[in-house]
Amino acid sequence: MTTSNLSLQVIPKVPNEENIYPVVDKVIEMIKSTGLPYIVGPMETTIEGELPTLLTIVEKAQEICVANGATRVLTIVKIDYSPKGVTMDEKVGKYR
Repeated sequence: MTTSNLSLQVIPKVPNEENIYPVVDKVIEMIKSTGLPYIVGPMETTIEGELPTLLTIVEKAQEICVANGATRVLTIVKIDYSPKGVTMDEKVGKYR
């Protein structure tokens, strides 16, 4: 398998708008628990790993949002895939 990058943005619809960030925090905690490299940004989180694993993370993110009070979840996913693999470092390493 090759390494891909997946950027994930979840926008949970919760009864009180102030409760959005705690739900998103739980999604980020789950991403952290995978042990995969990730970068949290102000609008999305980018994760590096094998595509099937990354897609499973997207599914878990939905479940976490619903389990924490969301009645609906808007999710935006961006995938950078190459048969040769692609890393976050090759894209942003020079900026660190």
